[in-house]
Amino acid sequence: MAHGLKTITPEQKAFYEENGYLLLENFVSDAWMDRLWEVTDRFIAESRTITKSSGKFDIEPDHSADNPRLRRLSQPAEHDPVYREFAFDGPIVDLAADLLGPDVKYHHSKLNFKWSGGGEEVKWHQDIQFWPHTNYSPLTIGLYMSDVDDEMGPMGVIPKSHEAELFDLYGEDGNWTGYIAEKDIGRVPVDDVAWLKGPRGSVTVHNCRMVHGSEPNRSSRVRPLLLHTYSAADALTLEPSIVANLPLSNTIVRGERAKWARFDPRPCLMPPDWSKGYVSIFDVQQASKDDAA
Repeated sequence: MAHGLKTITPEQKAFYEENGYLLLENFVSDAWMDRLWEVTDRFIAESRTITKSSGKFDIEPDHSADNPRLRRLSQPAEHDPVYREFAFDGPIVDLAADLLGPDVKYHHSKLNFKWSGGGEEVKWHQDIQFWPHTNYSPLTIGLYMSDVDDEMGPMGVIPKSHEAELFDLYGEDGNWTGYIAEKDIGRVPVDDVAWLKGPRGSVTVHNCRMVHGSEPNRSSRVRPLLLHTYSAADALTLEPSIVANLPLSNTIVRGERAKWARFDPRPCLMPPDWSKGYVSIFDVQQASKDDAA
């Protein structure tokens, strides 16, 4: 492909840089999808044996062995070699290199299920406040493991919001909520939302400053979204990082380790002390909503 790009065109790269997101339909092959589904089915079966959320599985309150309702499998690349191979050597790594390269670092992964019949919404938020870096290069690549339409709660992004305001994700009581407060959401052009839908194997890309979220899954189908976050190698994580102690975090997946760190002059909100307990964004947002009710 022209200009040394392996997976996208120069026009697509320019679109990402201007708008902060991409949607690439049918990006991942059926062969990869079959392998990923085989291992995912095994983890769904394993989840039937648990009764409460943990650092590995995040479950909805009515999850049971007969009716599994997973919200998230945390850090899949840490749990299975197929997930790890996809994170380090799959086609999305070349995509990350096209957008960030030549030197690219893996940060973390997660598999959000958004179960059928009401799988929970994700309120408007930005990612970088959860895991600050010295610059704003980090991006997240999501893989739709099933066909996704409007009824399934696709990811919604606010174009160009990655170059606008970075929001405070703490509530008025000083506690972390993980979403943009109602008093601030008026400054977000939510009417401009782009809902990222597509067939199985499609990928989404969004910058770490992008305002994004999703509605509940109102369909009878599960909407698994496998997410991987990468950064330019010169983006260093800042403490306290939510994934600071993961064995695979900060692995160089393309190119070389950075000799110099790059610092963006724009400030970044710092998160709370994660060591006091954290399961997932679903857990935090739902707890904050319940407290406000």
